[in-house]
Amino acid sequence: MKITLLTVGKTEDAWIKDGTDKYLKRLKHYIKFELTELTELKNTKALSQDQQKAKEAELIFKNLATTDHVVLLDENGAELSSQKFADMLNKKMLASVQNLVFIIGGPYGFDESIYQRANEKLSLSQMTFSHQMVRVFFAEQVYRALTILKGEPYHHQ
Repeated sequence: MKITLLTVGKTEDAWIKDGTDKYLKRLKHYIKFELTELTELKNTKALSQDQQKAKEAELIFKNLATTDHVVLLDENGAELSSQKFADMLNKKMLASVQNLVFIIGGPYGFDESIYQRANEKLSLSQMTFSHQMVRVFFAEQVYRALTILKGEPYHHQ
């Protein structure tokens, strides 16, 4: 199985890049993991929130295959413990999911068309985090989940 983290926009913050890269390097030992950063929209001040979400949806759809299993990282998604998230990943592996795509949307969330395409929604917390920081948190949680599945001592119960 391959996991893809699809993000709307890139980050310019070096500490976020460093933190994300730390976990991307660790993940190479467990699974194929790809970070795909979509180019940010230009001239968004002339667009309404709905127009911006629709344009972001176009970019997202260009990067999805019909066979991808899509999970939106969304504030209204299911909240899972690290152990339950590990169980979720394990079930996807056992179900022979080829490409599991997690998507971080833009600043206003997702267009309705993306919600309709999604197979699931997952929330990392009831708190709101910047879309940039979510990259680090998510990469760490995937790493944590895989160490749980391997029985390694990274996660403490």
